[in-house]
Amino acid sequence: MSKRQQNHINTFNFQPGRVIAGKYEVLCLLGSGWEGEVYRVRERNTGVDRAAKVFLPHRNKHDRATKFYARKLHRLRHCSILIQYHTQERVSFHREPITVLISEYVEGELLSNFVKRQHGKRLTAFEGLHLLHALAAGVEEIHRAREYHGDLHDDNIIVKRQGLSFKAKVVDMYNWGTPDAGNIRDDVCDLIRILYDAIGGSRFYHKHPKEIKEICCGLKRSLIIRKFRTAGHIRQHLENMTWGH
Repeated sequence: MSKRQQNHINTFNFQPGRVIAGKYEVLCLLGSGWEGEVYRVRERNTGVDRAAKVFLPHRNKHDRATKFYARKLHRLRHCSILIQYHTQERVSFHREPITVLISEYVEGELLSNFVKRQHGKRLTAFEGLHLLHALAAGVEEIHRAREYHGDLHDDNIIVKRQGLSFKAKVVDMYNWGTPDAGNIRDDVCDLIRILYDAIGGSRFYHKHPKEIKEICCGLKRSLIIRKFRTAGHIRQHLENMTWGH
């Protein structure tokens, strides 16, 4: 094993003011994960803010991850819930070649942080249903394209409140599996889990109205996928549900 292989780059720690590829000035770190780090950057030529995902080289051997991600985002570019891919850059970091994907910058915050800021660190049932509707309507577009996300959770969702509803974007579509009905069912169950957690999880579940429980199904996968085969079925249910007295 070479010295380079033994000493993986585990962080970039780009500071504000650093310039990437001679084109993008780093403004701040937006987040980090298994594949690398995401920064808010400003395009020096235009003053337009973008998002730059900088991939750890040992997580992106032969550019496999970046090629997969860019192609999938391009193929699903009509899906409004996805962040739009722009281009990629090749730079050097500690003499190691690094790939950077440049995407649109989306205003908002991670769903996990948004929920923590709410009273009681949870959404009301009414708010939760509006959130679920926004997510289901967006993921429905992905499912209609016979694709899937594969990793939906509150740290992969950016939200911005708009009146009664939410504007939502999902990130990090890095699941490598071939699309099939099982992948779509996983997305469906993840959407229901997001609602369940956002409105308080197991601690408050017994207090919610039956309409909520009929959607969450006690998080029993078999019951969820029997009721909702795709994200579109969740959206339709929400738009046509009736409330008891």
